[in-house]
Amino acid sequence: MAKKILITGGAGFIGSHLVDFLIENTDYVVTVYDQLEEQVHGKNDNLPDYLNKEARFIRGSVTNYEKFEEVVKSNDIIFHLAARVGVGQSMYQISNYIDNNINGMANLLNILVNSEHNIRKVIIASSNTVYGDGKALCPKCGVIYPKLRLPNQLKKKDWELNCPDCGGKVKPALTDENTPYDPSSIYALSKKVQEEMSLMIGEVFGINIAILRYFLVYGPRQALSNPYTGVCSIFSSRLLNGNHPIVFEDGLQSRDFVNVSDVCQASLLALNNQAANGKIFNVGTGIPITIREVAEIITDKINPTLKPIYNQQYRVGDVRHCVADISKIKNTLGYDPKVSFKQGIEEYIKWIELQGNVSIDKTESAFKELKEKNLLK
Repeated sequence: MAKKILITGGAGFIGSHLVDFLIENTDYVVTVYDQLEEQVHGKNDNLPDYLNKEARFIRGSVTNYEKFEEVVKSNDIIFHLAARVGVGQSMYQISNYIDNNINGMANLLNILVNSEHNIRKVIIASSNTVYGDGKALCPKCGVIYPKLRLPNQLKKKDWELNCPDCGGKVKPALTDENTPYDPSSIYALSKKVQEEMSLMIGEVFGINIAILRYFLVYGPRQALSNPYTGVCSIFSSRLLNGNHPIVFEDGLQSRDFVNVSDVCQASLLALNNQAANGKIFNVGTGIPITIREVAEIITDKINPTLKPIYNQQYRVGDVRHCVADISKIKNTLGYDPKVSFKQGIEEYIKWIELQGNVSIDKTESAFKELKEKNLLK
């Protein structure tokens, strides 16, 4: 009998690609469990056109215990991707994020502990945001873990990180999985709690759990009208609506952009390899790219006349640099990211061109909300 995989949040950007990848590369029967959140999918209750027709779809929330339990019990493997996303938004929709991310995770673990089921492995989607500013090198003090930049520093437009010991400027380093937790948002905190809860319960009850910490995932299907989604989609939405991309600080903050196809590769490796059980892995590329570079590349491809605006504003809680050290997942699971940012962004822009006029630029309203909550300065 074919094994069955459940993907919570499987109708979303990453989840839907994972659905395709598993159907194409395995013989598993795939079920999607998703509430079709309006902020991601719009007001239309219909399934997204891109969702694979070979997957079974069940509409529901991970906060609905009885329905979630019924779905979990009829599967063998779980990819848990369902979550509210958005760092800034999480700081003023606190109960919403806690309910979906932490209580949803608690429901899953409670079902696994207290119900009869055939689940033999759970892969949980986490986030690089649990690191905060990650790892850095100080010329005087060596390896350090910078703290969140304070308002007094940011008000002076002094953007770079300081050593917590000597106060000098530091250089960003690749962030490995041994880097201490330092979440700077409710979203990041919810991911930290998800990790700690699941590893604790997995160890005590002998449940095989693997955690994948995604860095900045991009690619086709990333919601163009969601102002709290990835920066590639936010910039693209602005440009498609005739507006300049807005870049915070000076644009020299760096990130690790990983293509969604490489996230799917990592997911399958974690599924098939027993060495992943009970462990946490970064999923990125190990290659830093500045937000300025991203803004300029996307602008040149969509509308070169709308140059990015570097507004010298900052969002409270934003990190300056965070790039993955991927040696652990490479050495343990054989992960090898295949898609360069140049190649991936070409594919992404081609997908955008096929969408027509479906993008609504909601970034101004999002900025207004952040300013009203004193989170954008």
